[in-house]
Parts: sequence; C-alpha cells; structure tokens
Amino acid sequence: MENLKYIIESLLFVAQEPLSVERLKKIINTAGASDIKNALKELSDEYETRKGGFYLNEVAGGFQIRTRSEYTSWIKRFIQPNPPRLSRASLETLAIIAYKQPTIRSDIENLRGVDCGGILRVLLKRQFIRILGRKELPGRPLIYSTTKRFLEVFDLKDLKDLPTPKEIEELENSATDKTDEDFFNDTKSADQDKGNNT
Repeated sequence: MENLKYIIESLLFVAQEPLSVERLKKIINTAGASDIKNALKELSDEYETRKGGFYLNEVAGGFQIRTRSEYTSWIKRFIQPNPPRLSRASLETLAIIAYKQPTIRSDIENLRGVDCGGILRVLLKRQFIRILGRKELPGRPLIYSTTKRFLEVFDLKDLKDLPTPKEIEELENSATDKTDEDFFNDTKSADQDKGNNT
C-alpha cells in the first residue's frame, strides 16, 4: 500500500489518544503489523530529519504526534490552557498506586497515614486510575491501578519507564544541592527574561 504512511499520519493527526499498532491494523485491515511499524518508523525519521514543530512519540502503548517542548511557550500563548493540577496529596497517592499496583485503598492509606477516599475519587474522575475489580478479602475492597491516560500525561511508554527509587533519590539530592546563590541567580535570570518579553 503506497500511501500507508500518509494514512497513518492522518489517523495520528486526528486521534485524541495514542494509537497502537494493533488499533491501526484494525482500521487499516489491508496492511500487516510489520508494514505499519515500518511506516511509523519512516514518519518518525522524517519528523526528526525535518526538525519541525512536532514529532512522533511512543507513549502509553501507542504512537502520538506531539509538539516539541521548545515551542511550548508559543502554544500556551495561543491556547492558554488551564493545566490539570494535582495536589501534593494526589501526587503521593498516584505514585503509590503506580508503584504498588494493583493495590487497595487500605494499603494506600497505611502508607500515607491518612484517609484517601476523596483523592481516589478525584484520580478516578481525571482518569489517572481505574478500578480493576474487587479483592477476595472481607468487605471485598476495590482494586486500583493506573490507566493509559496516566502513561500519556506523564509521557511514559509503559510502567517500566517509571523512575527507580535510586533515580528519584538522585533527583532529590541534585535539587537540594542547589545553593541559595544558585536559586538567586535562577530567579534573577527568570526576571530578566520576563523583562525581555514585554
């Protein structure tokens, strides 16, 4: 199929979520999985060679066209999005679910030391977590795990891409190693940049 690459490109362009090879194969039933993978590779190579405003990203078990981070400020000026903010408590709860899944509410609350019913409802509503079923324990508690949306928002191919505890510790150490002078210089530099933009 000579125009397979462009069919895939148009599907990726209109899709609101990452498209897997299997999903593309169902839509384009005349192409095999290897043909689709080759077309995706060609598209990715073209975008990388061109170095334009977008690229092909493998995320959440599929592929998605995304804008390059260097153009984020311009995009924000245009669409002025309200980013979905999560509280520290929500992020803690989400991290516990991501690393301990499948897990139940009592396990999460034992780790956090506080009730998390409200936070779980927020995470369910935002589609960061889902209910897998019920555990065979007294009271049959709900079992929680993360969703594809979680992978998509946090730019992860799959759960194996979550940072390891060692990587998290190194990141925390590098953040606390910044001196007050470094912080002052970063703040001063940011203020100068703001002045240049007006």
